[in-house]
Amino acid sequence: MYFPYFDPTYLLVIPGLILGLWAQAKVKSTYHKYSRIPTGRGQSAAQVVGRLLAQEGAGHVQISRTRGTLTDHYDPRTNTLRLSEGVYDSASVAALGIAAHEAGHALQKQENYPFLALRSMMVPVVNIGSHLAWPIFVLGIIVSWPPLMTAGIVLFGLVVLFSLITLPVEFNASRRAMQMLTSCGHLTQAEEEGARKVLNAAAMTYVASFVSAALQLLRLVALANRRRD
Repeated sequence: MYFPYFDPTYLLVIPGLILGLWAQAKVKSTYHKYSRIPTGRGQSAAQVVGRLLAQEGAGHVQISRTRGTLTDHYDPRTNTLRLSEGVYDSASVAALGIAAHEAGHALQKQENYPFLALRSMMVPVVNIGSHLAWPIFVLGIIVSWPPLMTAGIVLFGLVVLFSLITLPVEFNASRRAMQMLTSCGHLTQAEEEGARKVLNAAAMTYVASFVSAALQLLRLVALANRRRD
């Protein structure tokens, strides 16, 4: 049977979509599970991570609250670690793992971790590329001008490269987090395992993001090649 409106290139993005949905569900379920398990010492994530940063010679890093759920992040511009409302005052296994992960980014900045520096340099260009790649590519198809299609592909390629560079940044931050939590002896072995599961689940969202972006790039290339034929 012939489907006149079916674009076979959509098949390229389905695996990325499925992986992304699975990763999001995994991180939410893992966070929900371990956010209900308190650590034995009962100290908040903000207190613990402040002490960990001080021990690593990064006591100058500011720690503040930010709104939302799982909105935790490190802002290298202001050297501020922003913890979400559900993490800042929480003493749960999940909260400590997430806070320590963001502290890992602060240590990366302090040590001039090359992948973090490269990712930061790419942010302005990637912001432009993520907004203009598809419009430029579609315009190139409409006017049948290959250079415009190529420009769109190149811009989206930068987005894919950014997603790829993000992987070692995030994995390294998680590794630093577990090293800090283990060395300080704040968590029991079971609690450490829970924190590791939270961080691994979060890491999969970045893997899914890269896979999805890479498959979208392949789709753009396939569309461009088909248009040229």
